Amino acid sequence: MSMGTQESIEQLVARMAARHRGQRGMLLPLLHDLQEELGRIDDATVAAVAETLNLSRAEVHGVVTFYHDFRREPAGRHIVKYCRAESCQARGGAAIEAALAERLNVAMGATRGDGQVTLEPVYCLGLCAIGPNALVDGEPVARIDGAAAIERIAARVAA
Repeated sequence: MSMGTQESIEQLVARMAARHRGQRGMLLPLLHDLQEELGRIDDATVAAVAETLNLSRAEVHGVVTFYHDFRREPAGRHIVKYCRAESCQARGGAAIEAALAERLNVAMGATRGDGQVTLEPVYCLGLCAIGPNALVDGEPVARIDGAAAIERIAARVAA
C-alpha cells in the first residue's frame, strides 16, 4: 500500500475519484484503483466511496461483493486461482482441487495463516481444451493432471 500515512481514506478516495470525473460508470474503475492501492475494499473504503459518489453504502457494498476480484481482506503474497468451470471439472477438477488445497495447506476461498498464499475459485480461464487450469500470480498453469503439476504450483508459491 502506497497511501501516505497523512492521507485519510476519504482523501485517497477523493483523489482517485478525480481521475474518473465525468466518466460514465466510474464506480468500477474507482474500486479497481482502490483495490490496487489498498489491497482490499473494507467497510471504511465502502463508506468513503459511497459518500464521494453520492451512492448508498448498500450500492457500493453490492458491487464489491458481487465481483469476485474485489477483496474484503488482504490477499496472500501469492494468489492461486483454480478453475472450477465445467470443462475443468469434467477432467477431474474436484479431486485435483482437493489435492491442491491439501498440498498448499489452505482451504479454497481462504488465505493461509502465514499470509503466503491465497487459493481462490474462478469460473473459466479460457483454456478449456487444456484443463484443469490455474493462474499462479497471474501466470497460467495448464494441464494440472496430477501430483507433478500440483508440485509445480507449490514450488512457485514457495519462492
